[in-house]
Amino acid sequence: MPKVIAVFGAGSGLGVSLARRFGREGFRVALVARRKDRLDALVEQLAGEGIEAAAFPGDLSLPAVAPVLVDAIRAHFGRIDVVEYGPIAGDMTFTPATRADAATLEEFSRLLLLTPVEVFRAVLPEMTGRGDGALLMTTGYTAVQPMPFMSGPGPLAAAARNYVYSLSGELNDTGVYAGTLTVAHIVTGSEAAQRARTGNTKGIGGEIPIGGELPTVHPDELAQHYWDMYTKRDRVEQAHPAELTPSNNTTTTWSPTTNTSDQHQ
Repeated sequence: MPKVIAVFGAGSGLGVSLARRFGREGFRVALVARRKDRLDALVEQLAGEGIEAAAFPGDLSLPAVAPVLVDAIRAHFGRIDVVEYGPIAGDMTFTPATRADAATLEEFSRLLLLTPVEVFRAVLPEMTGRGDGALLMTTGYTAVQPMPFMSGPGPLAAAARNYVYSLSGELNDTGVYAGTLTVAHIVTGSEAAQRARTGNTKGIGGEIPIGGELPTVHPDELAQHYWDMYTKRDRVEQAHPAELTPSNNTTTTWSPTTNTSDQHQ
């Protein structure tokens, strides 16, 4: 049975490039996002390229929808082999840390942290039972490098990145891979890139400098990063540009004999 990749937060940028990259390798594709009309258009586009895809509309700002969507994808395709999670809300903006409040962070936490945890939890039993699978997450660079005046989503994405690193160590001997792609550029073809062209540079589809020209990356480059991560499984994190990739991020296995009592001394 052909393998299946489920792209959560699928759109016209990285989502469709991922579908094409994995589709070329024989994967069928589940596309998940809020707007059914856009998903249907992507499904039709991919079908014209010989890639089998299906749309699964859902509001990923509601963590409770995660197991429902996973069940629907599994019912349609029969299995899930790879999950990529990387939605960006159109109204999500950076905010100075001095103006951040609990209500804003709580709202961001649902999309950027709580829902991906629920998605990964829903697919893990199938993957560990089969002894193969991959859990992939996309974040912006403020998850790695905090920046003045660019708080808000960053702290929650940093927590999600922390979670993926922990997953990677715990799953190392199970055949299931966990990794994160950190993007420090605007993704061409994405909604964030479209907003940037109109002068609205507050979205989080990659990091946006204050003033100056906006750096961009073609989503096919990011999709290739993900294919390399999935096939090689030799690192927890890949960044774009590559020089921003942390040097000490190889997959490791935690040992219960590890002494953690003096970590902060």
